[in-house]
Amino acid sequence: MKAKNSSPVVKDVVLVGAGHANVQVLKRFGMRPLPGVRLTLITREVHTPYSGMLPGLIAGVYAFDEAHIDTGPLCRFAGARLYQSAATGIDRGAKTVICDNRPPVPYDILSINIGSTPNTGSVPGAGEHAIPVKPIDGFLARFGALRARVLAAGGESRIALVGGGAGGVELMLAVERRLRRDLREARHDPGKLGLTLITADERILPSFPKRFSDRFEAVFRQRGIDLIVGAAVTGVERGLLLLAGRAPRVADEILWVTQAKAPDWLNSTGLPLDEKGFLRVDETLRAEGTEDIFAAGDTVAFTPRALPKSGVYAVRSGPVLAENISRLLTGRVLSAYKPQRDALYLVSTGEPYAIGTRNGLVFSGRWIWRWKDWIDRRFMAKFNELPEMATAEPAPLSPLADREALAELESIPMRCGGCGAKVGATVLSRAIGGIEPFPRAAVIAGLNAPDDAAIIDSGGDTLSVQTVDYFRAMIDDPYLFGRIAANHALGDIYAMGGAPRTALAIATLPYGIESKVEADLTALMAGANEMLRAADCALVGGHTSEGAELALGFAVTGAVARGRVLHKGGARPGDRLILTKPLGTGTLLAADMRGKAKARWVMNAIGHMLQSSWAASEILVRHGARAATDVTGFGLLGHLLEMLQASGAGSKLKMNALPALDGAAETVDAGIVSSLQPQNLRLRRAIAKGAGQSHPLFALLFDPQTAGGLLAALPEENALACLAELIASGYKHAAIIGQITTLPQGQETVSLR
Repeated sequence: MKAKNSSPVVKDVVLVGAGHANVQVLKRFGMRPLPGVRLTLITREVHTPYSGMLPGLIAGVYAFDEAHIDTGPLCRFAGARLYQSAATGIDRGAKTVICDNRPPVPYDILSINIGSTPNTGSVPGAGEHAIPVKPIDGFLARFGALRARVLAAGGESRIALVGGGAGGVELMLAVERRLRRDLREARHDPGKLGLTLITADERILPSFPKRFSDRFEAVFRQRGIDLIVGAAVTGVERGLLLLAGRAPRVADEILWVTQAKAPDWLNSTGLPLDEKGFLRVDETLRAEGTEDIFAAGDTVAFTPRALPKSGVYAVRSGPVLAENISRLLTGRVLSAYKPQRDALYLVSTGEPYAIGTRNGLVFSGRWIWRWKDWIDRRFMAKFNELPEMATAEPAPLSPLADREALAELESIPMRCGGCGAKVGATVLSRAIGGIEPFPRAAVIAGLNAPDDAAIIDSGGDTLSVQTVDYFRAMIDDPYLFGRIAANHALGDIYAMGGAPRTALAIATLPYGIESKVEADLTALMAGANEMLRAADCALVGGHTSEGAELALGFAVTGAVARGRVLHKGGARPGDRLILTKPLGTGTLLAADMRGKAKARWVMNAIGHMLQSSWAASEILVRHGARAATDVTGFGLLGHLLEMLQASGAGSKLKMNALPALDGAAETVDAGIVSSLQPQNLRLRRAIAKGAGQSHPLFALLFDPQTAGGLLAALPEENALACLAELIASGYKHAAIIGQITTLPQGQETVSLR
């Protein structure tokens, strides 16, 4: 995988939605990047389902990752920023995309590929009582809940699906196969399950040749699925479908697969829409009457001729969309999208058997399914099997460099951001070990103390707490990076039992044209201020500069009552060690840099980095914590050793109790670690030899954390109640990971079991 484009940003291409066409834009720009062009993907779900494999996923033929495009590695390959958000509007005057959970995103060129939404509003009660198949990502969770209800009922369930198009037919057959298999495996009678497909048309698959629909009607009969045709649904009540000219149909579960509609927010954009609300695009896939907005997929109305809402056409439009965005950026004439007149359709039956049609011909068999499976897997491989990322070329070494220095430099991996960018503990302690600060009586804890923040006695009932943190970005989203950096800086105050009051910011922005620098700085500080305000901390000033990379830090001042300061020292033998957040941000962010982390792992890790430790600090103090620190760049072991050295104690850690972020075990097993890990690993000399070092999570002891959790020692009798309150307060992964012991002989102060 190639290193991303490092040229100053001149143009922003924003992709709204990770549909079948937009993912091809990402792949094309990853293969052939344009200097000065930056891509940003805004998508509600970072794993985008491929519609052609959805029935197979429902039927259990495919696993989740086989049927989804992972936009995380794909965006890394394209040098694109990944924003997990839902677009809610477009400000065409300001040229920004309005989102549901972040500041507006500026664009120079926009591409919309968001698919359609459920059309349940036209039938009374459908929105409340039916399960829509669109959007697909939401349907998967809803179908999982349906399966659980069917199994709980022992299979005595009546399931109705409304919609007789290709999507409805294929889904019904997949649902039938999956549920009957589930019931057999649970030792229930699958024959008790009732399934019915209902359509207002006179036959299923009305836009296809009759011989095609006849084949599927025969499959439905063989599977024991009832068909009700020519019956429009006029209303939906709880457990009941009202049909025009027919008796009501009882149904415990109702699936809705009728013609979907365009997203409502398009109505407010001023873009040209057809009578059904779909975005009108010309032969170049550009929105009619615009110069800078493209669109493709189910949400468009192709004005040269009407096209079915089918993934076939979205896939075929992708190369043209990518080419035309490139042509517009380089001042060339746009090309026309010429969709095929009669597309090939291969429709599965929920098992390795499919029926196909093209140009009036109808064919079926297991070989058709193998053909379809080959086509689908080949398409997915384009986006999920990406080339390895190449590391940057090292600078030429001085001829004076010795062999040892050369070996050390060659061993350095891609440099991490966040707390993975810190200087190692050994280097840091040696560098500042000889410094003698000016003595001031008001300084209670400064360079002479191992604490997370300085303590200054300014008089009165409270003490002043001061800390500073600064590091380069570990993610490409300046808004989220601003929030994470602020939360990380606040962690030192919380580790001391204090409350933040004011913050000064220092930011470095990459070189670029003024409008791009302004946009990134605006997003960066909006995110930071959002986090600071939530902590009752006032942003009072700061400093900005230009540099090679985006970086941000804060000098935070807080206050703590004299009687409740949490130092690193004070832990006593018998105390239990509680960790409030899971480990693994270092390895996951390193894997993300290499395009080796699943997007859901990274987004989950970001969620934990955004979780404030304010409430955790209050809970720990309330339950009598004697010592505390926050786990950041030196890893769990490094910060634990600081606590043990300050307390004159040792510890036992329970490796099986260590909480780990999703995916962290997989990435460390693959040998992917932060660039700070080797320096942290030097601390392993403090670990007693024996059990634990072969544990699969052993590497996480040295993993540098960004905005990590609090580590505290508290009396044994308070530990369980404290843990219960932490979990109830949202720290779902909090755990008792060990205990404090008397100081062992020698340097080995930590034992593992």
